[in-house]
Amino acid sequence: MNPLRHPGVRHTPKYDVEKQSQSAEKTVPNVSTSPTPINDPSLDSSGQHDIPPDPVLFTGRLAAWNFKVERLAGLEARGITRVLHEEKHGGGLHGHVQMFLLWFSINLCANNIITGLFGPLVFGLGWKDSICIAIFACALGSCGPAYTSTFGPESGNRTMILGRYVMGYWPSKLICVLNQIQQIGFGILGCIISGQIISAVNGGGLTIAVGRVISALCIGLIATFGIAILHTYERYAFIPQLMAFFVLIGSAAKDFDHSAVSQGPASVITANRCSFFALQFANVFGFSAVAGDLYVYYPVDIPKYITFEMTFSATWLGLIFCNILGIGIATGVPNVPSWTDAYEVSSGALLLETYRGLGGFGGLCAVIIALGSVTNNAPFAYTAAITFQALGRYAKAIPRWMWCIFVMIIQIVCSVAGRNHLFAVFQNFLPIMSYWVAPWVTILVEEQILFHIVHGKPFDWTAWEDKKRLPIGVAALFAFLCGWAGATIGMSQVWYQGPVALKVGGYGGDIGAWLAIAFTSVVYPPLRHLELKKLGR
Repeated sequence: MNPLRHPGVRHTPKYDVEKQSQSAEKTVPNVSTSPTPINDPSLDSSGQHDIPPDPVLFTGRLAAWNFKVERLAGLEARGITRVLHEEKHGGGLHGHVQMFLLWFSINLCANNIITGLFGPLVFGLGWKDSICIAIFACALGSCGPAYTSTFGPESGNRTMILGRYVMGYWPSKLICVLNQIQQIGFGILGCIISGQIISAVNGGGLTIAVGRVISALCIGLIATFGIAILHTYERYAFIPQLMAFFVLIGSAAKDFDHSAVSQGPASVITANRCSFFALQFANVFGFSAVAGDLYVYYPVDIPKYITFEMTFSATWLGLIFCNILGIGIATGVPNVPSWTDAYEVSSGALLLETYRGLGGFGGLCAVIIALGSVTNNAPFAYTAAITFQALGRYAKAIPRWMWCIFVMIIQIVCSVAGRNHLFAVFQNFLPIMSYWVAPWVTILVEEQILFHIVHGKPFDWTAWEDKKRLPIGVAALFAFLCGWAGATIGMSQVWYQGPVALKVGGYGGDIGAWLAIAFTSVVYPPLRHLELKKLGR
């Protein structure tokens, strides 16, 4: 079966009691509104229905209208409801290639070029230092989303639902809120950068706000239609992006300064290396909180190593390709006056300037790069909407497509209203937000290995919404807060430097993620053992 035409995408999930109860209010023929009997063995191994009914928020005409919207061709009706085995599609080579193209397309974008600029222009690092750090930091960071993506096919649950299996039903809501801020924030950054490029191409005649609105609307449209359209778009969207980047190489590579060296005393260089490594790591490791969402329709029997390898290799290659371009451009900024002037205007203006001499064709390439924010941010707008549903029963009862529109409105308003200062705020704030992902993934790894694999006890994926079968979450919450404390004392950002971070090089280097991982990994196992002994779950 075509992986993009799986049965669960285009209609209401067969066992979604919430949707079925809402459809009972409609007068649409040939639609079953009766829930499946609870003794249906296909639902879970314990013989109990694993999807409890939710509040019915839409009745009468509103319910009928929602029903019609969810039956639009290509629109995904499913929200966070678990994808059952019989609702999954076939995998095969086509599915494996799609995994690779999805993540390669996501990471082939202007945002990652901008991240590469930071090495030479912000941290004063040379060509070799910046390149080596980008390669190894992106490789390490890519392991995070590659790992969490393996749970999507196996469990049929979204990534934030996976968090319930380590932090419990109630504490996991904290993770959902943090994830929403992070994913929506990165979307706002993408809209801002796109607006800068589109405005620069138009010579300032088209305001930055218009470019941001265009980008946000495109992101919202794809996210609203859901997983099938998203996968189809990402499969092909990278092609014009890649061509535009190759043109950029031909136009600008001659001005890259491969002899650029790191600036400052050895201690300062060490601190800046730590900070740039942490930035590159955080830029990709944040994907760990969403990766599994994109694979829930893949079959259970797909080998985990294939899921890991496809996700890792595509993410890493896309990242280092764009980062090397950004680093090269950054080394040329001090030597090319027109690049220096453009950089003082905006990062988007700098990217346009690298196409100088190509006339209208260069402008077209810049617009293609600007629209690349859609490929980068549409998946995360999609997962942000899913995360809203994970907040509780009432949030779950609101259709996924409505949450997508809500996320789109937030991105439009914030990117337009805060166009004069929000870019700098989010640029400095989002790396701090990513610190929560490190302890969360650490807890997940230790829970899986120490308390499931070692004891031969698999996760009960049917318990995804049963508070009585999920962990209490006390141990995970305390370990998470300890990890966050470690990140706080080790972070080095524009508006805060932790006491431990200040010791790095006598100047301040970012080691927040590593302290977060260390603190969490030490605290969680004994607390979890105690929690299981005293509370039983």
